[in-house]
Amino acid sequence: SSDLSNEKNVEVDVKVDFPQIMQRMRQLRAQIAPIDGHDRGSSLGTHTFQGFGVFTSPSTIEVVEHGKSVGDPSNPTLKFRKAVIATGGRPYVPEGIPGLKEAPYTTNLNLFNLEQLPKRMVIWGAGIVALEMAQAFAAFGSEVTVLQRSRILSKSDEDAAKAIKETLESEGVKFLSGVDVRSVETLREPSDDGGLPLMSVMLTCNENPDSISIECECLLLAMGRIANVQSMGLESANIDYHRTNGILVNDFAQSTCNANVYAVGDCVANVPRLTHVSGEMAKVVVQNSLFDGDWKLSTFVVPAVMYTEPEYAVISKPIAVEKSGHIAPKEPIMKEECDVYKAELIHNDRAILDSSDKNGFVKIHCKKGTGEILECTIVSTRAGEIANEVSLAMKHGIGIEGLGRNIHSYPTLGEAVMGCGLQFINARWK
Repeated sequence: SSDLSNEKNVEVDVKVDFPQIMQRMRQLRAQIAPIDGHDRGSSLGTHTFQGFGVFTSPSTIEVVEHGKSVGDPSNPTLKFRKAVIATGGRPYVPEGIPGLKEAPYTTNLNLFNLEQLPKRMVIWGAGIVALEMAQAFAAFGSEVTVLQRSRILSKSDEDAAKAIKETLESEGVKFLSGVDVRSVETLREPSDDGGLPLMSVMLTCNENPDSISIECECLLLAMGRIANVQSMGLESANIDYHRTNGILVNDFAQSTCNANVYAVGDCVANVPRLTHVSGEMAKVVVQNSLFDGDWKLSTFVVPAVMYTEPEYAVISKPIAVEKSGHIAPKEPIMKEECDVYKAELIHNDRAILDSSDKNGFVKIHCKKGTGEILECTIVSTRAGEIANEVSLAMKHGIGIEGLGRNIHSYPTLGEAVMGCGLQFINARWK
């Protein structure tokens, strides 16, 4: 519809059936859910114990069954040679904001249970989930306001953040910067028949020198995630951890203090909190714990994608190892240490023919004076599909020149990757 709106003599009347949209989404979610269920595990020969796991020693776990407490003699106790912690994470909810704890706010855990489209949505946060939902609900017809402390995607490429923000603003999303939320007041509770609540968010921001109040039927908290590591008896198992960041592991995904315990996914400190990273970590644990492997987390080349339109993708090696042996986030690439090659999609024939991606681009950072790819940023329709070519090259040591020499189908958005490679090649002509 965005393309049609730019043409003359075209009228489009779109009505959104929000309950039907959500019903379809839940049906599709149910279709892919069984792969993570207990039935799937049982079919492969695993034994499932229902309850809350608590370490009672470096080699035992008590399964606290429903309605029972830790230490109940009827709780099963499992003795292990190797254990894996995969407790995941949960949305971060700030403390100390008057009225927030009592307010009927929303997170990604219950957002998709909505039955009615909120007229006004306030999104607290400006990261991946925040921007994905901001665009989606604006398209459905909600008045969306995003509350940001600094700029959107604050740790990401500035050109990408600018392009995404321009797109969302053109679609009606409002951004407030430098936000300091002072309080949240619940004006109306949700009704038993699915009626939406009403809240008032009191804040200050750069756009208004005085305190302002914004009313909304949906307050979405999207300020990141914290690890589920509480009340698990980690101290009894000699497992070191950070209260919100998660379990400290070494390059082999082992606990830094208990080599027989491994951890994967969002409960681990300093790893990208992405589904496909969790899956890859699981492979590492199986290889290293059961087959004496030496697969290292620091070898991961990780594509990360934000599913807005256009999509935003980053390909990098995000995991480093400290002198202590703990894994840690890799330091940001310094501009003076790299060469940058950028191909803008405004000149790409496929983008021109599709009337899309006018502010999109592919940007590749290489080690200074070489073709070694350090990182790649893509803003484009289907950026996640384009990213796989670059991640494969980085994984197997293929430099940017190899991308430039690779023949790409015409016309495709992926030609922009080749364009970056050709810039590298052309710069060395004599």
